[in-house]
Amino acid sequence: MLPLRDLQAGGRYCPCVLRIGLTGGIGSGKSTVARLLAERGALVVDADRIAREVLEPGAPGLAAVAAEFGPGVLAGDGALDRAALARIVFADEGARRRLDALVHPLVRRRSAEIVAAAPPDAVVVNDVPLLVETGQASSYDLVLVVETDPEIRVARLIGRGLPEDDARARIAAQASDEQRRAVADVVLHNDGEPERLAEQVAQVWAERIAPSR
Repeated sequence: MLPLRDLQAGGRYCPCVLRIGLTGGIGSGKSTVARLLAERGALVVDADRIAREVLEPGAPGLAAVAAEFGPGVLAGDGALDRAALARIVFADEGARRRLDALVHPLVRRRSAEIVAAAPPDAVVVNDVPLLVETGQASSYDLVLVVETDPEIRVARLIGRGLPEDDARARIAAQASDEQRRAVADVVLHNDGEPERLAEQVAQVWAERIAPSR
């Protein structure tokens, strides 16, 4: 899919922001793809980073989360105890949905503000871990999915210090590979060497992104 370009008076084309949705399961290497796209000039809007911002001390999201899940999700200094919250929401689908209902609207609002401020001919990459789960695929001109064997993802998460049970619970809580493929325009495979992933990103940029600029 390529972005539509609206005709202005006099028959001139108006350059439009190319909106790319980037997603993949936890541990898939999605952040690496986002970095590679940023190196080529894309503006990356990182949903995870924004989610952290809206849950900082003093932010309205943190107050709402504490009210919903209790003071046990706050650390001694009043900041969010992310590990405590994770233990709740990754063990209880209902709790995770309540958290999503609080945080996702705040993230979408801030993301929209960033996109609105982008130059008219920008390539904007929305890095959205839960793109499939939140039904946002149709919002983008191009959807990129990073796919990695689940066991490799588990190993990566363990290497980051996450207990294996927690790693598997987080993977299970997200969409399946089949669900992501169903909305993908391009699937990037990240089971091998980093150079191979970089080659795939370069190909997508040359064949699907650069021609629309």
